[in-house]
Amino acid sequence: MGKIGQAVEALAQVVARLRGPGGCPWDRAQTHLTLMPYLLEEAYELAQALQDGAPNKIQEELGDLLLQVVLHAQLAAEQGHFDLAQVADQIREKLVRR
Repeated sequence: MGKIGQAVEALAQVVARLRGPGGCPWDRAQTHLTLMPYLLEEAYELAQALQDGAPNKIQEELGDLLLQVVLHAQLAAEQGHFDLAQVADQIREKLVRR
């Protein structure tokens, strides 16, 4: 696994721990719907950072948005629907098809 894969895997493991037994009560209480406002807020903050052209802020907001993706994928995995690897594989396959 390369550097990117290791970093994303480490993030996914932290999120799984936060959502797991003995994890953070706030994280454990979240659902797709309760996280939706945060997802939208982070997307808007990234858009603003892109407009401002501030690389450090863009990096920060990309991280915040990535956290939202990982959280939603973790929730879906807990529900037996799909996991983060399947999300990544699906978009990779979609890009190749195009």
